[in-house]
Amino acid sequence: MGHHRKQLVQLLRETPSDPSLRELISQVEQEQPADLSSSGGLLRGVWELRWSSSQQPWLKQTAGLENLQALDPEQGRGCNLLRLRAPFAALGGISVQAGLQITGSQRVAVRFQRGGWWEPSRANQQPLSWMRQVQQSSPAWLDITVLDDQLRVCRGNAGTTFALLRRNDLQLRDVLGV
Repeated sequence: MGHHRKQLVQLLRETPSDPSLRELISQVEQEQPADLSSSGGLLRGVWELRWSSSQQPWLKQTAGLENLQALDPEQGRGCNLLRLRAPFAALGGISVQAGLQITGSQRVAVRFQRGGWWEPSRANQQPLSWMRQVQQSSPAWLDITVLDDQLRVCRGNAGTTFALLRRNDLQLRDVLGV
């Protein structure tokens, strides 16, 4: 792994608002382009959004919130979960569930299905969930431009760039609710 990639991961962990991130991301995209035909299995897992080019507040890194993305492309599913950080994470969060399909060497098609309030499962209790069907007006997709066991960079159909780090402390079932 290159020097720029190592620097990018470190900044995403320690200083996700660093102004040099945009340029570093572009450098790593050039040095380490993803190829889902050989590394698509690395998508599976829970990822935390650490940086985004979006101006939307829910797509910005903040100290009190976790913006998680769980991907299980083998099962054709994924979800975005915005929740408070521990110890309040167990209260639940806003979830959007989606169907996923790898459609090219970098592209993942996304079909948003349901969204709303989601609460994690607890022992001997049925989780609370207030989910509604999502009406998706146009096709959505992510181009995965960098992918390894720790780092994922992707560009969405609306032009937003995302940089995420794998969360090995979380399991897919914890976020997908299955």
